[in-house]
Amino acid sequence: MGSFQLEDFAAGWIGGAASVIIGYPLDTVKTRLQAGVGYGNTLSCIRTVYRKESVFGFFKGMSFPLASIAVYNSVVFGVFSNTQRFLSQNHSREPEASPPHTLSNLLLASMVAGVVSVGLGTPVDLIKIRLQMQTQPFRETNLSLKPRAVAHREQPAYQGPVHCIATIMRTEGLAGLYRGASAMLLRDVPGYCLYFIPYVFLTDWITPEACADPSPGAVWLAGGMAGAISWGTATPMDVVKSRLQADGVYLNKYKGVLDCISQSYQKDGLKVFFKGITVNTVRGFPMSAAMFLGYELSLRAIRGNCAVTSP
Repeated sequence: MGSFQLEDFAAGWIGGAASVIIGYPLDTVKTRLQAGVGYGNTLSCIRTVYRKESVFGFFKGMSFPLASIAVYNSVVFGVFSNTQRFLSQNHSREPEASPPHTLSNLLLASMVAGVVSVGLGTPVDLIKIRLQMQTQPFRETNLSLKPRAVAHREQPAYQGPVHCIATIMRTEGLAGLYRGASAMLLRDVPGYCLYFIPYVFLTDWITPEACADPSPGAVWLAGGMAGAISWGTATPMDVVKSRLQADGVYLNKYKGVLDCISQSYQKDGLKVFFKGITVNTVRGFPMSAAMFLGYELSLRAIRGNCAVTSP
């Protein structure tokens, strides 16, 4: 086969859809903890959301991510797999062989995937977070406003994903859809390095030498562990990104990444950058396990063979 393969994009789409469905409820909790007020710890946040918004509150705004994040993951996995394959084959004397994974190739492919992810993922994350956060108690964070203004602002700002996009384009322009892009770049480039590299080496380590390819169980375990590692370590910059993107539902508090870091630190101390680390890590395991398993199994089905092929 040539180095460029479209199957990786199709398999990434299937895996992406599976990961959204599995991880969205905890993603809502994570966003509320990082960018909201009055939620306390993880269990308190879950109880508050359920009591005030029922079980549907955990799936608020999921339709847009389900459609868009699947495409987003399709591109990320397709770019990573094809870049890694291209680099490996160019360094191999036998282009048709499957050369062993090298750290330098995996690192470069992960970084390319991280950069590409920002262009596609920033608007997706922005819309998702704005829809998740628009039920945040407005009065608690803006006590200085006149009661009449507060009453007006307590109404939902957006009536759905399309209305949210239209409102942002009208009020903030195209640049508004990329609010938080720099924070996302600082999160995703190292984040994808700590996502793909542990996965590849863990599957190699778990798989017995007698087996040519990892089993579905090995894919599930390695994918889950890679997701937990990646999301856990990405939490500080994820907090900054979430705050920048949630900012603007009603008011704009932050001028940029550094200003967000400064204001957050001055108000809440160093611990603020680790808000949601538990739910991020816990959520990262099943979400990434579903992502990698969906990717690998669908790739195997598309290619019509029994071997599970690592990205």
